Amino acid sequence: MKKARRCVVTGLFCLIAVTIVSGAQGRKNPTVVISWKRCLGQRPGFYATDEAVRIADNVLLYQRNTGGWSKNVDMASVLSEQDKAKLRKAKSRKDSTLDNGATHTQIRYLAKVYYATRLERFRQAMLRGIDYLLEAQYANGGWPQTYPREGRSGYSRYITFNDGAMIGAMSVLRDIAEKKPEYAFVDKARRQKAKKAIQKGIECILKCQIIVDGRRTAWCQQYDEKTLEPRPARTYEKISICGGESIGILKFLMSIDNPAPEIIEAVQSAVAWFDHVKLAGIRQVNKPDSSMERGYDKVIVKDPTAPPIWARFYQIGTNRPIFCGRDGKIKYRMAEIEHERRTGYSWYSYGPAGLLDKDYPAWQKKWTPEKDLLSK
Repeated sequence: MKKARRCVVTGLFCLIAVTIVSGAQGRKNPTVVISWKRCLGQRPGFYATDEAVRIADNVLLYQRNTGGWSKNVDMASVLSEQDKAKLRKAKSRKDSTLDNGATHTQIRYLAKVYYATRLERFRQAMLRGIDYLLEAQYANGGWPQTYPREGRSGYSRYITFNDGAMIGAMSVLRDIAEKKPEYAFVDKARRQKAKKAIQKGIECILKCQIIVDGRRTAWCQQYDEKTLEPRPARTYEKISICGGESIGILKFLMSIDNPAPEIIEAVQSAVAWFDHVKLAGIRQVNKPDSSMERGYDKVIVKDPTAPPIWARFYQIGTNRPIFCGRDGKIKYRMAEIEHERRTGYSWYSYGPAGLLDKDYPAWQKKWTPEKDLLSK
């Protein structure tokens, strides 16, 4: 007998199919129909279910021989035997990456399932993933977007903050180093390596913070793996101070207990920069337009009541918002780039507001009570 009901999981609605299993105990075996993007946000009990194990076995199939995973795959999808056979043949591919949440999210999911089930195959796969992260790190503390690096050109070899790549790797390694409950089974040797990797990563972050006229600002999306100079990525992602990726970097630095003076300086400087470059009196809106390919246009309108908003990219030295289409030419108004890029990319964000209104005040009160950069 089957019935369906609705429940709220981490603020999102999902459909749960409850199956009554025949037998002496007549137990219920819940199967949660979720996508891979929701797999880390389930209640603790989920990770001991048959469905969680099924997804974890998928994750093992998708894991490359390198120990990492490729990106943009819904690893919660049901796989046929033919699908599984193809994945086994693809094990040797060199497409493991940290881009778009890959690898560090798989490690976190396997840790949750192993913590709930103690099935050894998930522990072993997770350890291979940890080894992959440790091996992929550059000697200077940064992580590339993609590893292995041999034979690769272009921005995939750069130290990458874009899409939370480096911060994602550092966050899971820090949980391992600190022996958080779900990672308590990780051996001491790997925990020590993780601790050293985090320290090197922090040193790299501080070295990468862009300095203009002697003042620290924020960060670019990616950096040269040898010189630590800011680098561009895709045609429309120019060298800049990035108001998007810098949020994750700053939050990571704020989460460090007993921060050293250099970390405090980096945080204070980045907060000051965010406060300085906020844009007032404008609002981004989606304007219906049937003549456009997507049925709407993304425009900026004047609105004196609008909350502060931030551009994704700021020109180094001027702090002027910059925009770029697929022609690679920098523009200073979003309206000047083609519709496809204008509507297909996040050029503005309200994300820094939370940093300035909540995160920084809490951090400042705890670590620098005598110095509040945002006090009026």
